[in-house]
Amino acid sequence: MLIRDANLEELPFIREQRVSAYEEHALKIPAGHWEALKKAISSEADLQQGVERIVAEINGDIVGSVILFPAKSDAYEGEVEELDYPEIRMLAVAPAARGKGVAASLVAECIQRAKVQGYSSIGLHTGQFMESAMRLYERLGFERLPQFDFEPANDGIIVRAYRMSF
Repeated sequence: MLIRDANLEELPFIREQRVSAYEEHALKIPAGHWEALKKAISSEADLQQGVERIVAEINGDIVGSVILFPAKSDAYEGEVEELDYPEIRMLAVAPAARGKGVAASLVAECIQRAKVQGYSSIGLHTGQFMESAMRLYERLGFERLPQFDFEPANDGIIVRAYRMSF
């Protein structure tokens, strides 16, 4: 598996792959929440200044991606105060590539980059309906920060905050 920076011309494919990876959740949540989530993960938020776009390749094919937002950036369009550490967003793995360590490798790359940049922690948010993602983050050592949770669609679905300190 090769972990590398994404090329700008790969972004349309990466955004489509994100939507495909997240579609499994569409039936677990209200239609309005799914539409908002789909809009967020296919938006151009990944083009903000300082954002790092990272992909995982297996045999030359992009099988996953993640976005690393810099500290003190608006990673959630005003939903969360600007944090003093980088934030992992939009982690996605193609359904056919799951179970191969792609997500863990992408998260490990984000952690390494945060350390190299001199940070002592890294954060992320995930929907409460993303059970496998929460298991992964907790297994990797992320801790819950409920004070940074938010409810983006006012529909009872909470986006949960996590942070890892190192």
